[in-house]
Amino acid sequence: MLFLKRLIDLYIHGSIHVALAVYALVRMTFHFFHIGYDEPMTLFAFFGTIVGYNFVKYDELVRAKKLKMTTERKLIVALSLISFFAAGYYFFQLEWKTQLVTVLFLGLTILYTLPIFPKIGNARNWAGVKIYIVAFCWAGITLFLPIINADLPLSQDVWLKFCQRFLLVIILILIFEIIDLNNDHVSLQTVPQKLGIYKTKLLNLFLLIPFYCLEFFKSDFQIIQLWINLVLIVVLALFTIFASPKRSDYYTSFWVESVPFFWWLLVIFWK
Repeated sequence: MLFLKRLIDLYIHGSIHVALAVYALVRMTFHFFHIGYDEPMTLFAFFGTIVGYNFVKYDELVRAKKLKMTTERKLIVALSLISFFAAGYYFFQLEWKTQLVTVLFLGLTILYTLPIFPKIGNARNWAGVKIYIVAFCWAGITLFLPIINADLPLSQDVWLKFCQRFLLVIILILIFEIIDLNNDHVSLQTVPQKLGIYKTKLLNLFLLIPFYCLEFFKSDFQIIQLWINLVLIVVLALFTIFASPKRSDYYTSFWVESVPFFWWLLVIFWK
């Protein structure tokens, strides 16, 4: 049982779980815009997420020399190195336009992580900004990159999906912020810190409305997708209602981060 727990912790702490969530959203982009399976794009997003998230999570600890190298962290370093070379390999198989946009997202990741501006620190510590940078990167990487790599135009449907996906990530992050309320520094000015838990939950439940309604504006919206999205917003509503700082980290790091993968499975099931 202890071995299983350590394996699950490695799976979560090594960012494999969040990488699968990104993988699922990329595959959904293929589905919505009728793009054939693009292996370089899909695997670049998967391995790139592992590298990016581990860099964001552990960089500050490394620079502050507060990182004790446990067995798990050594394995995460090895995983990150393998993922770095795999992401590099697939990066050079992407279209040049996709590579260019990828570099822009890489710049945002560096800005988010490293203290480029000494007086104000990294973007992760800018009050009220973190949530929008993360949502923009998730929506952009999982939607714009596959679209650009397939040489498709940034049509109205693409922008609608971008807004919908941006809202989805905001909703997920707000659940995270509720769970992390007691651990987040007051300087971060997270939404629960400013509004309180109850009002944050109301905001999250309200955001589910535009998230759902955006589907109606698609040029080729399908009734089945409305049912799929209805199931999804019920799940998101339940996660929001039952969110609490007293919940285990697994509530968000495993279950909430499973939502994109769950959404993709619903699409596959009803395809």
